[in-house]
Amino acid sequence: MSRPDVADRASELLRLHHTGTTLVLPTVWDAWSARAVVAAGFPAISVGSHPLADSRGQRDNEGMTLADALEGARRIADAVDVPVTLDAESGYDTPAAELVDRVLDAGVVGINIEDTVHSQGRLRERQEHADYIGEIRASADAAGVELVINARTDAYVGSVAVFDDPLAEALARLQACEAAGARCVYPVRVPDAASVRTLLDGLSGPLNLTAHPVTGGMAGSREELKALGVHRITFGPLLQAALTETITELVTPWR
Repeated sequence: MSRPDVADRASELLRLHHTGTTLVLPTVWDAWSARAVVAAGFPAISVGSHPLADSRGQRDNEGMTLADALEGARRIADAVDVPVTLDAESGYDTPAAELVDRVLDAGVVGINIEDTVHSQGRLRERQEHADYIGEIRASADAAGVELVINARTDAYVGSVAVFDDPLAEALARLQACEAAGARCVYPVRVPDAASVRTLLDGLSGPLNLTAHPVTGGMAGSREELKALGVHRITFGPLLQAALTETITELVTPWR
């Protein structure tokens, strides 16, 4: 895919975040799942690190290399004619300029960047994460592409760092990322609707939450999340997990 085509898809993905309706980006992992989602009428798709890693026989949390992730993402971007955004975990220990160049070369026009650095078993400091987001923004701008950076925080996760007030910490981290140039922000595991409202009130740009395609998210159902004003919904590994259950049901009678 040429850089002008990539730039056009990036601009379209950014536009879709600001239509006044909730943007749902079903999370896919290969060309087959991507084509199926696009055929269902979705204008853009996300590639999740967890389902992509599972499809490759690797593990999430940077068990893949950046080259592995981009090889899968390139196949997906080449298979569909809509914008594709990729969960790039914490950036795979890659300098911002190199990361942006390789992502755009793969035809990917959006990236998730989280603050858990799995290779080091730590959470980036608040400003450290914002600085990396800012470097990615500057590199994308220099390339003339409106790369949609979705800045993720794991302040609620508690696996490598625990906060007395995870809501306040998440909000502060996401505000710093917005100021650094993130075009969307992504707090993982927000536990309830009241917390979502606090985040929405304290942020100026789009907010991404994860939901299950059948049961919804921790903060509510599909309609409840939309009513709250959540701008973007992705499925993480949950669509693939739901299909796994369906496949099991289909094949079990044939044992």
